[in-house]
Amino acid sequence: MLAALAALVHVSIFVLESLTWTSDRTRAVFGTTPEGAAATRELAYNQGFYNLFLAVVAAAGVVATATGAEAVGAALVLAGTGSMLAAALVLLLSSRDKARAAVKQGAFPLLAVVATVAGLLA
Repeated sequence: MLAALAALVHVSIFVLESLTWTSDRTRAVFGTTPEGAAATRELAYNQGFYNLFLAVVAAAGVVATATGAEAVGAALVLAGTGSMLAAALVLLLSSRDKARAAVKQGAFPLLAVVATVAGLLA
């Protein structure tokens, strides 16, 4: 469930970065100007797809686990949510002013990693 929530957060980030980057609402979320959004549109588009692919990996892990392929599911969940968590840590460490965004981006992945590892050790 936590991995599924992490995946949903990252799908929403994909939408913001790849589909609505220059809209007024998305610019308000990221604090960008129309000129800044236009200048970074290609970068954001690409970055959004990274977020989507991480979401797909985590969601595939959830589906695999739910259908009984527990080892494959755990591996996919850890690959997807572990990468999400690592990206959130990079954001936090590289841009302290984006700590709030890093926490939003990394909370569900952190909980999913902890829960998955705890489940494997049980």
